[in-house]
Amino acid sequence: MPELMRRGHFLGTKLRSLRKRNGLTLEELSVRCIQRNAGLAPSVSYLSMIESGKRMPSPALLELLAAVFQRPPGWFLDESAEPEAAAATAAAGGVARIPFEPAFLFSKSLLQAAIPELLAQTGTSGRQFAHLLIRSHQEMSRNDFPDLERAAESVGERRFPLGVEDLMRLAKRYGLEIRWFDRKPVLARDKDREVRSMVRSFFEAPGVVYANRALQSDPARLKFDLAAHIAHKVLHGGDGLKSPHATGGEMGGSPEGGSGAAGLEPQDVLHAWRDFECSFFAGALLAPRVPFRRFLARERYRVEAGEKLELTPAVVMRRMTKVSPYPYWHFFDAYPPGYLRAVYRGNGIPLPWGNLAQVSDPCPNWAVFRMIDGQHGESGSQISVLRDGEQSLLYCCHSLRVRDMAGNPHVLSVGVDLAPALDANGVDSAATVGAILSECLHRRGEARIPKDAAQALDAVANVLNIAWIADALGSPARVICPRSARCPRRERCEHAPPSRAREIADVREEILGREP
Repeated sequence: MPELMRRGHFLGTKLRSLRKRNGLTLEELSVRCIQRNAGLAPSVSYLSMIESGKRMPSPALLELLAAVFQRPPGWFLDESAEPEAAAATAAAGGVARIPFEPAFLFSKSLLQAAIPELLAQTGTSGRQFAHLLIRSHQEMSRNDFPDLERAAESVGERRFPLGVEDLMRLAKRYGLEIRWFDRKPVLARDKDREVRSMVRSFFEAPGVVYANRALQSDPARLKFDLAAHIAHKVLHGGDGLKSPHATGGEMGGSPEGGSGAAGLEPQDVLHAWRDFECSFFAGALLAPRVPFRRFLARERYRVEAGEKLELTPAVVMRRMTKVSPYPYWHFFDAYPPGYLRAVYRGNGIPLPWGNLAQVSDPCPNWAVFRMIDGQHGESGSQISVLRDGEQSLLYCCHSLRVRDMAGNPHVLSVGVDLAPALDANGVDSAATVGAILSECLHRRGEARIPKDAAQALDAVANVLNIAWIADALGSPARVICPRSARCPRRERCEHAPPSRAREIADVREEILGREP
């Protein structure tokens, strides 16, 4: 029994994975055990405790469970074997998941004690951590929040497009008073640099919206701010527990507002979640799902078409990922030198950097990084082969260089995973991606797309009705990677540092290779 306890940390995960793969409930598994040996058969509650790691089965019970699934008992105890469907894999929406084993180390009480310590030691603010939680929830939910959609459609009655006067009338209908103030951009510290910061608007309970007069000459941003404040009144009764709208600073907020200190406060999560809800509501109010989908179909998903509706490119891109019938989208909002203010990766695209810290070796061939330096035009479309370990992935993105209201430059990028579309169109995606990758690697990392692959992608562009995929076919495809230290090109990217981890692995393989 002690040996079983020592080796059984992953047993619960493997049992749960195997049960679910066979479509059995806990009750059905208990019944199957009763059929084989009623005296040894575990109850539903005991099976649940085994799966959660709170109990270990006796050797006899383990043999019974193994017999049900026609597995040797040793399989459950072999920690070197990955639990089927429980290893670190992409869940719905592309979020990487890991098994929480040993389960006792991931109890609620231990996590409540460990997370604040982790944040304090890494210098992570509560707001940053809250946004990571929300991003994971958004991706696992596939960006689907029907309650917020219904609430926005009820308020706006699915009218599309809405003008500034329409939003003013809605604000008045819900008891909001608009008061204007004047405030110019100011310089503020954000991480290790100075940025221009500007407060656009804020909510004062129970029903006053203070708006920067500069918004009067920027109807697209004014409409979004009004829609978000209407959302707060509708969803939260206008209690005022909502962050101000500001540009510049960490996470797109004002460096003056909120606590930037490491650690987690309850208000950090509350404010972050409410800000997300209000932002999602605002997008659904300004771009209702059905009429906006029709608009995108007419415009072939060209982001710039949003100017006709006085919608910001960010609203167009973020709603595009939600209303499109094609589910494999991602969206980035990146500020130089390499911070994400917002991200959605419903297709699980590996991130080259994040919002917690600037990475030291970003791959310079990502479209967003190429445009952040200001040397590659105001907009562009790019087809990329992303090498992530031994995996090759194929994406197309459209990127815009824009400025926030305070004048800070940043890059918005929206993209799709092309492999599922190729497969759905009867094309071998693996062979297509391999052909493009091979061509690129033979030409220093970028090359014209081979004819057969280009024809397949052009057909996909027409099926998806996305014009910028066809636009991207006119330019070379590029090989990209999550980090330039792991660059797959024969000639490394300029200034790409060597990877110490790779050197260690090479030494290990060399030594083992010399063993007789």
